[in-house]
Amino acid sequence: MSVELGSNIKKLRKEHKMTQRQLASQLKISVQAVSKWERNCSYPDVSLLVPISRIFSVTLDELFGNDTKD
Repeated sequence: MSVELGSNIKKLRKEHKMTQRQLASQLKISVQAVSKWERNCSYPDVSLLVPISRIFSVTLDELFGNDTKD
């Protein structure tokens, strides 16, 4: 099953009990940017993908919703 990146970021953020503001602060970006990702209106810059995956302790495959166990 394919999950859109923004939806997956939102799911992971909520699982980690983080607010959009907390995630934005850790990444040194605006809250509005996080909101746009989660609404699938835009995507994170490629330079933020590894930091996002580290914050949530997931692989890039998991961040993109790819189930590597199948």
